[in-house]
Amino acid sequence: MKILLVEDDVMIGESLEEGLRAEDYRVTWVRDGQAAALALARDHYDVILLDLGLPKRSGLDVLREYRRAEGAAQVLILSARDRIADRVQGLDEGADDYLPKPFDFEELCARIRALTRRRGGRNDGLLSHQGVLLDPRSRKVTLAGEPLELTMSQFEMLRALMENPGAVVSRARLEQRLYGIDDQAESNTIDVFIHQLRRKLGSQFIRNVRGFGYSLSADTPT
Repeated sequence: MKILLVEDDVMIGESLEEGLRAEDYRVTWVRDGQAAALALARDHYDVILLDLGLPKRSGLDVLREYRRAEGAAQVLILSARDRIADRVQGLDEGADDYLPKPFDFEELCARIRALTRRRGGRNDGLLSHQGVLLDPRSRKVTLAGEPLELTMSQFEMLRALMENPGAVVSRARLEQRLYGIDDQAESNTIDVFIHQLRRKLGSQFIRNVRGFGYSLSADTPT
């Protein structure tokens, strides 16, 4: 699962980044509101941990813009502003939860788990299509009940498609998902990974929509 950590306090940021990575989360840490807005514009995240008192742009401004753009990630505000009015404002602006500082790291992790359960429903965010089951939390994939080994890039490509089972996912969107993973990406990178996934999942599992991108096929993989 991908987390965007927006925190300008270096000591807090370093501690949270280290702790979250130890919990097997993929963490991107930015230190001001402008960098946060840029990160959200170019990549997809499952959870955003958002401080409010940020340099360059406030956390609330970032949150408002993100929700206006129909950003769907779960947002957990982490702030020293602990008045009821501050909490109400943060939730009204589109946050899903609010945790005042200082807080216990174990409670933060529990709230993140609760947010991902809320997003995914009873299946805890599991994605399923034609015998393929993808677990974003554990980063495990099975095909017909058997474990399937994927690289990080292959996993993100498949995840992007399975999150949008009835839609065409553009090449640009797929490239965004690989941003920061495959630093040696070339013009044919998407084609290479699609080819690799088809070899593992079946040639008909992913279909090419010429001129637009890729989508999952309604046919059973062969």
